[in-house]
Amino acid sequence: MPELQKLYDAVLNGDQKTAVAVTQEALAAGCAPMELITKYMVPAMDEVGKRFECEEYFVPELLLSARAMKGSLELLRPLLAAAGAEPAGRVVIGTVKGDLHDIGKNLVASMLEGAGFEVTDLGADVAPEKFISAIQEKRANIVALSALLTVTMPAMRTTIEALKGAGVREQVKVMVGGAPVTPQFADEIGADGYSDNASAAVGLARKLVA
Repeated sequence: MPELQKLYDAVLNGDQKTAVAVTQEALAAGCAPMELITKYMVPAMDEVGKRFECEEYFVPELLLSARAMKGSLELLRPLLAAAGAEPAGRVVIGTVKGDLHDIGKNLVASMLEGAGFEVTDLGADVAPEKFISAIQEKRANIVALSALLTVTMPAMRTTIEALKGAGVREQVKVMVGGAPVTPQFADEIGADGYSDNASAAVGLARKLVA
């Protein structure tokens, strides 16, 4: 039987090679994919989030851990899909129209994936119509909007208005974030939640789908 604690450690330490190797061993030994995720990988990413909040970890560590998690998930995802396993939630994420910044958004997407969400990343400079079709196609229950420039913040409001116009606002919770965004602005534009970092975004997403 493979030592599954090694999987937890590999994700925590951002060691992608070991994470993938232990996952392969575990699958060959007949371990259930969902067990690997819920007992080892998600707790490891939760610990990464805690260390980030305590400033023991920084963005490079977060990215390495997310990459290790992703490497394992790539092996597990097809098996989960075949077994009909439901994700923690379905998230459509993107940086709003006119804004080309994507580092923060990529980090949030990786952390959400690490927490067991199915994530559709639309990239940067995303028009409202693109968010709408992705929500419909993926049956998303969360849409996450990012803006890194003060001048592109109004595009968040425009996107939320477009969701209402398309009749999909009721089926999704809207999360917003990015350097210039504030909780007050989130309330003003009718978002369901605001987060100022990737780790907190995971907690917020869990709360919104609970």
